Amino acid sequence: MDWSADTPPTARDIAAYYRQEIANGSLAPLRQLPSARSLAKKLRVATMTVQGAYAQLRDEGLVDTRQGSGTFVRDAASNAPSAQQSALGLRELQDQVERVTARLAELSDRVARLEAGEAPPAGPDQ
Repeated sequence: MDWSADTPPTARDIAAYYRQEIANGSLAPLRQLPSARSLAKKLRVATMTVQGAYAQLRDEGLVDTRQGSGTFVRDAASNAPSAQQSALGLRELQDQVERVTARLAELSDRVARLEAGEAPPAGPDQ
């Protein structure tokens, strides 16, 4: 982490740094990140800036914050979706495929009618 004093890092910069450290294995699962206060002091930024960076990482599922204990790198195995989350995601994908398939069938019918010289039926999107 090497930022100049002239341009202190943003929350996005800090999050990107830790994201890379986690991705390349430099920060092992369950390893604790520095406290927001100590890192803010070291980087000469507001504590809220570091808290914002940690919130980004938490939202991405890369870290967990435990009140009173700190922020820790998540274990990759715990990042895997649960069976229920997978089932819900699969159902959503199936619904999207069904909608796209129905729309494609409508468009195919319209193209066939146009090629045959028939006037397309009046609809809301015409």
